This record gives sequence, C-alpha cells and structure tokens, in this order.
Amino acid sequence: MPHVTHRAPQATATPAADRSAPRHHVRPAAGNWCNDPNGPLYHDGRYHLFFQHNPHAAVWGDIHWGHASSPDLAHWSDHGVALAPGPERPDRLGAWSGCAVVDHGVPTAVYTGMNRDDGIGSVMLARAVDPDLTRFDALPRPVVDGPPPGLDLLAFRDPYVFTFEGRRWALIGAGHRGTAPRPDVLLYRITGDTLDSPWEYAGSLLDAAAPAAARHAMPATAWECPALFPVGEGRWMLVLSLWVDGVTYTATHLTGTLRPHGDGLRFLPESGGLLDHGRDFYAPTALVEADRTLVWGWSWESRTEAESVAAGWAGCLTHPRELGLHPDGTLRHTFARELTALRGEELPPGAPLPPAYEIQADVRVQEPDTEVTVHLGATLTLRANPTRGTLTLDRTGAPASAAHPRPRTDMVTASGPTGTGGRLRILVDGPLVEVVWDERVALTEKVYPAPEGTWQVSVTQGGADVDATAWEHP
Repeated sequence: MPHVTHRAPQATATPAADRSAPRHHVRPAAGNWCNDPNGPLYHDGRYHLFFQHNPHAAVWGDIHWGHASSPDLAHWSDHGVALAPGPERPDRLGAWSGCAVVDHGVPTAVYTGMNRDDGIGSVMLARAVDPDLTRFDALPRPVVDGPPPGLDLLAFRDPYVFTFEGRRWALIGAGHRGTAPRPDVLLYRITGDTLDSPWEYAGSLLDAAAPAAARHAMPATAWECPALFPVGEGRWMLVLSLWVDGVTYTATHLTGTLRPHGDGLRFLPESGGLLDHGRDFYAPTALVEADRTLVWGWSWESRTEAESVAAGWAGCLTHPRELGLHPDGTLRHTFARELTALRGEELPPGAPLPPAYEIQADVRVQEPDTEVTVHLGATLTLRANPTRGTLTLDRTGAPASAAHPRPRTDMVTASGPTGTGGRLRILVDGPLVEVVWDERVALTEKVYPAPEGTWQVSVTQGGADVDATAWEHP
C-alpha cells in the first residue's frame, strides 16, 4: 500500500463552530477510525504520538499507525500514516498496538504484527527513516514469533519496553484459555544492547493470582496494553486495560514493588483501582520523563457505529495527563501542566459556552454533605460532594446511543478520598468531557450532542465557598 503523508495545522480539520468533534485532541486529520495511543516519544524537541488508525473507514479494521506531533503537548499537527502493514510481512492483517523507544539514536516502533484472526500476534520492530518520524520501515522478521511453547493463550499482544536496573525488558499483554479467566502479563528479557537482539521469555510478571490484582484488575479474560513505570521511592505502577471475551471495558492501575525473580522479575502489587471512572478512557500508554510520567488514553464513542460512519470519524485520544502518587501513596492524576497554554479569553458565569473551554472551581465546604454543581448548558451537570468523596456526571439531557455490553447509564459517579474541599478542573472539547477532582479522581465521557448554552456554578446542598473561572480554548 503506498504511503501517504498528510499535514494539517491541527490534528483535526473540524470547523471552528462545529461542536460535534474535538478540535484540540489528537485524531486523524483525514477522519475515519482512531483507537489506542501508541509509542509516545520526545525526540529532537517535539513530542510524537502514534495511534491505531484505519485510514479507509470510520470502523475498526485494516489497522495502521497514525502520527501526530507537538512542540508543547497542547497544539498538535497531524502527519498521516507512519506505519502500514505489509502484504508479505507478519503484520499483513494489521500493525497493532505497541510502544516506541529511541534505539541507538533511531526512533523505533515496537508493535504487534498480526497475521492471524485469533488475537495472537508477534512482536515486530520498525525504524524511523526520516528526522520528522513521518515514516517507519518494518524489519522483515519479528523479534518474537509468537507465544512461548506450552502456553495455551487467547491473547498475546501490545509490547511495552521498560528499563530496570540498567537492563531493558518488555511486557506483553496476555490471557490463558481455560474454564476460568486467567489474564497475565508476560515478561521478556532483551539480551543485548539493541532492540533487535534476541528476546528471551522470562515468565510471568503478574497474573490474577495476586490478591491486589484479583481485587482491582478483574474480571478480565486478558490484560491489554500493559505499561509499567517508576513512581518514586522504589515503587512502580502497572497500568492495565481489562478485556473480557472480545469486549474492551476499562483501565486500572496497580501500585507496588518490582523485584528480581529467578531469571526474570516479579511485580508485587499492594494497592490499585480504576484509572478513570468514566466510560470513555481505555488502552492508556505512558511516556516516562525525568520528573513525571505522561499518560494518554483512547476515548471511544458513546454514539452508534452508524452515527460515526455518517460523521466520517470515530475515536480520539485524551489530553495528556501526569500520573504518579500523592505523599500518602494514593493515585495522583492531573492534566499535563502545558495544557494551560490553551487558555484564551475568560468566560464569566452565564457566558455562552464555546466549542472548547476549561472550567476550574476551587471549593471549600462549610457544612457536611455539601454539594457543588457545575451546569454545562441544559444537558450536562457535574456534582462534587467533598465530604462524601463523590463526583457525579449527569448526562440525563444527552443520553448515549451506543450499544455496549457495559451499560451506559445517564449518570456515572466516581468515588475518591473524602475531605472538606478541593479543585475541580473540567476540560471540554466538542463532545469530549474530561474531569479531574482534586488531582485524585478522573472521569472521561463523550457526550452527544456536545453541551451548548451557558455555564453556571451553584451550591445545591449545604454551604461552601466556591471560586470558579472559565476560559475559552480557541
């Protein structure tokens, strides 16, 4: 298939007044299908982000790697297809998810090559052939042909490379066949100093037998898109996406320690929970920097497939978020600090909502069981109750139309630590609503039609001091 490079000033060509699609989030400028984020890199002064992409239809299939880049994490340019499957290669049925690393100065995609229809892939490498990373050429042979002998697996995909004590290792998401679901994260040791050195199977990093995994990462038939990174003071975080019999559900995190185990490693989880409490955040991947870890997720659609096909596009990536731990060891989840660059003109309470905007509300309660409500037009509200530790998104006025085995109710409630106040940040871009409460709880939903009207903040129960500001994201 010929390679086509398409450039656009934003990652989407959505008209300024169109509320039906995101304007600032990464998605293919040419439309059609987008799913998992892949291979975030910082290289030669720019951030690069790849993603699963069907360039020919607004439905899943014929998976390529799309590509966008940014100087600042806030403003993205689309570069079309970076990696395409090859008809004579082991990825002939799709270049599925993976990661990207700089290998001896060369940005290299580490991805799932798919040439069978049962979810079992190989691990392939593709190297950038130009300084802007607009095209990657795949090596002809995989570094891992398929699952280790003797394992009866129903999933083997999504390689993720990390470094521990100076050595490179790789994870692969997996699931075992059998009468009871048994998801797994398989571990490989990269034996040399280049990625195309032999990879040796080193056992299981983690399976569902671990009590914390059983509590926080189940039920699942397989764990997809594993990502592992340090979070300080000898602790590590493992992010997993829960896949049940072919259905994508949600993403979770586990926090614990990483220890040598025989010829491999073992992850010992101690705590965990949902990474995002909404219905539109899946397959997150990580970029580890010196002082933080950035995470992007895939936001799928709350509308029907027919509606997406009619619109000409489906799926986008979330805004980047910084993921780590608070001093008390609980999850710290906040929007990337660079996103304040999107702030334009301030919007006073009662002002009409533009297509993209941000609202920030600092809340200090005066009475127990106080509830503060943010109204986004007439169809969407967000209610925070600090002393109960709850955040509720109410989309009764804009119910989802998508059919999914995980039912979409008109309200979703996230539970977090209790307290007497905090900061509520709401970033809205067309139909995509991303919310973080007090850097502890995140909630992501796609809402069609996108909120329209005016914004207000009110104390709907009890008493509180609220300082709220809003900005347009032009």
